[in-house]
Amino acid sequence: MLVAERQKKIVELINERLSIRVTELSKIFSVTEETIRRDLEKLEKENLLMRSHGGAVSIEKDQGEISYLEREITNAEQKRAIAKAAVRSIETGDQIVLDASTTAWYVAKELPDMPLTVLTNSIKVAIELSKKEQIKVISTGGTLLSQSLSYVGPLAERSLSMYHVNKVYLSCKGVHLQRGLSDFNESQALLKKQMMEIADETFLMVDSSKFGTRAFSQIAPLSSIDCIITDSNIDEEIKNDLDGKMIKVIIVN
Repeated sequence: MLVAERQKKIVELINERLSIRVTELSKIFSVTEETIRRDLEKLEKENLLMRSHGGAVSIEKDQGEISYLEREITNAEQKRAIAKAAVRSIETGDQIVLDASTTAWYVAKELPDMPLTVLTNSIKVAIELSKKEQIKVISTGGTLLSQSLSYVGPLAERSLSMYHVNKVYLSCKGVHLQRGLSDFNESQALLKKQMMEIADETFLMVDSSKFGTRAFSQIAPLSSIDCIITDSNIDEEIKNDLDGKMIKVIIVN
């Protein structure tokens, strides 16, 4: 494959997926990671993408709210495995927050019917938990975002401020070692920050593709996280950095 053709396909892949890692591109095109890094450097200079730690992110695709149906099928296998690991950390009598991520919805599906209080801004999570008689569900209310079927805004924020919980389980669009957690939507980012503030422990549930990327709105620094649950494709260098920051990392297959 010619260099120009490979670089064209790299841009297409990144715009399609929003972000991708150097290691994955190296395998796709059967070239060294150093070759891919040179490609990304050239393409960034041409304003066709933006490099991130360990990969690159799209700058051409509108990175707004992605529809729930689209998110539901993206990396579904990893999200389901991450959710199962998260459920193992939930104990009878816990008071928890689940955000409006698809991984949180998988947590709701996997939760056994047991005495538990769940606070959420997600319609999908609330509906899923309504099938379980022993789980008390509290919805934040607020302004509905139709793409993600979630509530945000001042009413949702005031609702959260009334509570204190043991644990919060959330996801985000970007996890950057220096800049922390971020999301595409400012309202979601503000709400997730508040979810973390009312919880004793914060569990971040993200598949490995989220590492090294930054989205538009900052949520919180990595130091705010107690535990990260992710898949086995996480880069070893990133894993070592997280260990150095004393952040517990649970890796699922």
